[in-house]
Amino acid sequence: MSAYSDVESLFNSSVGAEYLGEDITLVEHMIQCAELAIAEGSPDWLVVAALLHDIGHMLIPDAEEAQNSGVDRHHDEVGAEWIAARFPENVVEAVRLHVEAKRYLVTTDPTYVEKLSEASQITLKLQGSEMTPAEVEAFATTPFAEEAIQLRIWDDLGKVRGASQSSIEKFKPYIDSVTLN
Repeated sequence: MSAYSDVESLFNSSVGAEYLGEDITLVEHMIQCAELAIAEGSPDWLVVAALLHDIGHMLIPDAEEAQNSGVDRHHDEVGAEWIAARFPENVVEAVRLHVEAKRYLVTTDPTYVEKLSEASQITLKLQGSEMTPAEVEAFATTPFAEEAIQLRIWDDLGKVRGASQSSIEKFKPYIDSVTLN
């Protein structure tokens, strides 16, 4: 199967129907994030990262139950691992770092936490909350950190029920342009 077929299969399955306490489906959220990336003229690889940034939630059995139990199943790492078999390092790392980008922004911008949805504030606690000064410094110098921060901003903005009219098919050219296979 192609990378697009793998993505399409997940997006068209029932696992994208819920989004852990948000008032939007997971699929609609990820599509909105990719649309925001396109609207800002982002390169194809960053559009794909925006599209797939939360795919780890789709791959974790009982993700909602784990979150409700106070367990972080590290959807960022799970998603990055799945993506690594299909896409280049820039896509993988932007996805892997998007949770750390949230922690970085909360630490470095005192108003940022107010921009998070209630569900995202809850997961922030599970994900480690604010960074230490050493973590801030390390994150700031990590390759693809800047792109992960931009992805995180789209992540926060892409939670408007009904705002997206696109389907996964719209993103086939983007996926095909950066896929490894």
